[in-house]
Amino acid sequence: MLILFLKLCSRITFSLFQSKSKISASRRLFLKTKLVKKAMAMLVAEKEQKAIDKEVTLNERLPPLMLSVSFLFTESCKELHQKMDVVDEERYDIAMKVSKSNTEIENLSMKIIELKGKKRPQLKRVRVSAEAMMGALLGAKVKESVDFKANLKTVKKEEEKKEEVTDWRKNVDAMSGMEGRKKMFAS
Repeated sequence: MLILFLKLCSRITFSLFQSKSKISASRRLFLKTKLVKKAMAMLVAEKEQKAIDKEVTLNERLPPLMLSVSFLFTESCKELHQKMDVVDEERYDIAMKVSKSNTEIENLSMKIIELKGKKRPQLKRVRVSAEAMMGALLGAKVKESVDFKANLKTVKKEEEKKEEVTDWRKNVDAMSGMEGRKKMFAS
């Protein structure tokens, strides 16, 4: 309805401006403002009517809730706890399925190994000599044994002269006096 009124107003103002009429400019301005005021009033009335219709429709379809805030909060908390319990149960079930499937896979792989007839030996540490290692690395190229110590220099160590340890009580008489001191300086 408002749309029709606006179209009508635009036609009237267009026709007023197109032909030279006997209406004065002030009269035209007055008519224009009256039309705009009427359109604004109709627009406000239409908005109010839509709001009233919306409220009536909502009241018919949805009954109003009369709940307190604390009740809503406790209900939402209960719902969250129930959802958490469900998720925890599902997670636990999935973890148990995974662990069962892992043990089943290990058992089946052991059965496969047993059916093939080959058992995996326990690996042991083996000490290998330098000659055996060189033979394994170079293969048949090295026929003679490699002696790493052959090219090393030999160093002779001289033994330090050690004085014989004698009992000092026996030499006390011999060392006493001037003769004993001469013997100490002489040696």
